[in-house]
Amino acid sequence: LFFFFLDAVSLHIYPNRLQFFEYEAVTFYCEGVDYCEVVHKFRGKVKSCNKTNERTAAGSSCKIKTPYTDDSGEYWYETESGTRSNIINLSVTDGPVILESPAVRVLKEETVALCCRNKIASSNFTADFYKNGYLIHGGSTGKMALQRVSELDEGLYKCNISGAGESPESWLNITVCIEASTVDADRAMYAGKKMKVYCRLDLFTTTTP
Repeated sequence: LFFFFLDAVSLHIYPNRLQFFEYEAVTFYCEGVDYCEVVHKFRGKVKSCNKTNERTAAGSSCKIKTPYTDDSGEYWYETESGTRSNIINLSVTDGPVILESPAVRVLKEETVALCCRNKIASSNFTADFYKNGYLIHGGSTGKMALQRVSELDEGLYKCNISGAGESPESWLNITVCIEASTVDADRAMYAGKKMKVYCRLDLFTTTTP
């Protein structure tokens, strides 16, 4: 039996990706609070949340309807008690290419889909994918998959479309499962922390010679 932990106070965005073209709407989802007051690291509270705040089943949401390049950066929110959510590092570009990669942390062993988008053409192009500056997949039709990801897959990813340009870089986060016995042994590490706990049972078969 394996566990993985997510903060009880969680920020998500829709669409679930870290890169956006200018003027593409971004919706923030704040879990566990009635008012989604999102903060930008350098610009403070997001003013558009005052007009677009809505209640959701899990908390609340707000929207930046027409983001600009200046809206790039780190975002989070805090509860009234001062608990801070996870950080989402958003990239808004006026360029012709973006990389679609998950905004939230990905669970170890899952498959991650990466997609290179061309603002001008939606098809008939080839793309190269890079991790930490090194080519990892070339000449694709704009998509690639990372199978059964692990900590080794964490890093900065970008893509390049020949004749169009290069996307910004975004960091891929991997959440590692923890064995139940490890959690029991290190329970002091998690004492006093509000966390969501999910579990996964890994089933496998063995063969005898």
